[in-house]
Formats: sequence, structure tokens, C-alpha cells
Amino acid sequence: MSLYRESIALKTSPNPEFSAPEPTAPESLAPESLAPDPPVSAAEPSAHGIRSWFKEFFATFLTIFAAEFGDKTQLATLMMTAESHSPWVVFAGAASALVMTSLVGVLVGRWLARHIPEKTLEILTGASLLVIALLLLWDAVRVS
Repeated sequence: MSLYRESIALKTSPNPEFSAPEPTAPESLAPESLAPDPPVSAAEPSAHGIRSWFKEFFATFLTIFAAEFGDKTQLATLMMTAESHSPWVVFAGAASALVMTSLVGVLVGRWLARHIPEKTLEILTGASLLVIALLLLWDAVRVS
């Protein structure tokens, strides 16, 4: 029992000779590009709090779910399932593809956010959507 107490005393000893260095992750295991963003301001509550995390998660989930529901991806998945008779294999393939496209979107979005000012991104996004809307309108008028 005394050896146990001595080992505990050594582990908790403030003497640097007996204390082990703090473990650190290698650079490759903790890439800077995936580190969380710092909070925008000191007055803002912690951006990484549980409530904030759930809010961001569900906002993202609902936005993507609503955008993809009835989309060509879902219809293609439906048709592939009907033709293959292997719904779980089609589900696994479709889910993997959606995860990978989402990962690309997150990584590109992260890079853009770090290199292009937010206002410029908003203007470019709005202009892109406006051009798409005008092209769709032009196509609809031309077909009529």
C-alpha cells in the first residue's frame, strides 16, 4: 500500500523532476484548417456552447433537408433502388456521396471564408443566384 501512496505522491508532486510533460498532438493530427473559429466578439456567448451547436446543427439540417427533398438526387436514389432491389446498398452509396459532397462544400466554404471578406462573399452569392434566376426566366420565356 505504501508503494501505491508513493506513486500517487510522485504523480501529483509539483517537483518538475517527477512530473511528466503534457502530451501534445502532432501537427498532422490537429490541422489548423479544421480548428474551430474563435468567437466573433467577447460579448457574444461561446460560439461552441451546446445550445449554439444544436442551433447551428438543426438550422443546417433543416435547410439541406428542405433543399434536397424531392430534388433530382432523391429521385435518382429512388429510381436506383427500384431497379437494383438492394435498398440498403443504394442508401449506403447515396449517403456516402452526399457526405463527400458536403465535405467538399465545407472545406471550400471554410477556405473562402478565410480568404475572401464576408461582404464580398454575400455579393458574389447574390449575383450568382440572380444570374441563375435570370437564365431560368430567359429559358422559360423563350420556350413559351
